Amino acid sequence: MKMAASKIDILAFGAHADDVEIGMGGTIAKYADNGRIIGICDLTKAEMSSNGTVEIRKQEAKQAAEILGVQERVTLGLPDRGLFLKDEYIKEIVRVIRRNRPELVFAPYFDDRHPDHGSCARLVEEAVFSAAVRKYDEGSGLDAHRPKALYFYMINGFHKPDFVVDVSDFIDKKIDALNAYESQFKKGDSTFETPLVNGYIETVEARERLFGKEAGVSFAEGFMSKKPLLIHHDLLGEEK
Repeated sequence: MKMAASKIDILAFGAHADDVEIGMGGTIAKYADNGRIIGICDLTKAEMSSNGTVEIRKQEAKQAAEILGVQERVTLGLPDRGLFLKDEYIKEIVRVIRRNRPELVFAPYFDDRHPDHGSCARLVEEAVFSAAVRKYDEGSGLDAHRPKALYFYMINGFHKPDFVVDVSDFIDKKIDALNAYESQFKKGDSTFETPLVNGYIETVEARERLFGKEAGVSFAEGFMSKKPLLIHHDLLGEEK
């Protein structure tokens, strides 16, 4: 499946459907509500998940995207638990970036208990760099593109963020989007026991509450950056 050629503001990558919602669902809902064009790219179909099926996960991802106001969602179909640093995988991600020409790209933070999340981060980091190299993958017919920034969101980890986004007005949408993934977060008679079915959504909500408390708001999502953040306006928040 391919995203239609377009220009989007934010392109968020995840290894599996629900990764992006866990890490930055509130931020996506906030920017979508502000009229920004948002795209999500799930690298795999999550075919190795202990609960649910590929088809169920697909429908859940569609519902979650609609809740958050996401305009484009694509699944590349790379192998779940097989996200190794291969040039063929990097090229597929580069083509998504070049086709959609995002201002900002997001990926999971490297330090996470699930190896696929760190692998996704490394693949996306390589792809963001390569997407700007004119002669890389010339045969695709897509022009080079350099996003303004690459930021990393947290999934299972709790790290000191480089910056946070106030999502106080959108935490309910984030929780609704996570609840759309019933196969992953709801316990049933045939559910296989995983960390996700034992209060996981409540844990994520508590994390965002703690980040918010640190910043003086009700809820916030934390992000990491490998580069210093440039402040365009006065630190007091007003332009002179």
